[in-house]
Amino acid sequence: MKVTRILGIDPGSRITGFGVIEIGAQGMSYVASGCVRLGDGEMGGRLRELFTGMGELLVQYGPDEVAIERIFMRTNVATAIKLGQARGVALCAIALHDRPVYEYSAAEVKKAVAGSGRAAKEHIQMMTQQRLKLAGWPQVDAADALAVAMCHAQTRAWRIKTGAA
Repeated sequence: MKVTRILGIDPGSRITGFGVIEIGAQGMSYVASGCVRLGDGEMGGRLRELFTGMGELLVQYGPDEVAIERIFMRTNVATAIKLGQARGVALCAIALHDRPVYEYSAAEVKKAVAGSGRAAKEHIQMMTQQRLKLAGWPQVDAADALAVAMCHAQTRAWRIKTGAA
C-alpha cells in the first residue's frame, strides 16, 4: 500500500490550524502540526499572510491530498464572512498547487474522531493526542486540523474498502 500524505486545514481569519498525517500499511501516523498566525492587522494583509503561509506548507510537506473544514453559519454574520474569506484564500493556494481537496463539516470531523458530532474542543485535543500517539495535547487549532485530516483518512479508507466514488 502506497503511503499517502494528508494535510488537514482548520481555516480561521486570525489563526489557521494545520495538521499533516500519513496513512499506509501501518495505519495513520503524525508528521507535523501547527498554526499560521495572521495577527491583528487589516483583513487584506492577514489574507495575504494566509495565502503565503498555505503555499509554504504545501511546498514543505508536499501533501497528496488536502482536507478542509467547511464553514458553518454562526450567529455572527460578520465572523462567518471573515471565515469564508480565509477559507477561500486557503482553497486558492491549494488549487495553485494542484492538490485534490476534500471538505468536511465540523460535525462530521467530530463524529469521526471523537464519536460524537457535538464533541468539545478538549475532547478533540485528547483524541488526536491518543490516536496519533503524541506526547501531549496539540494546540486547539492544530488539533482541529489534525482531526480534519484524520476524518479524511477514515473516509478515504471506507471509500476504498467499499469501492465508493
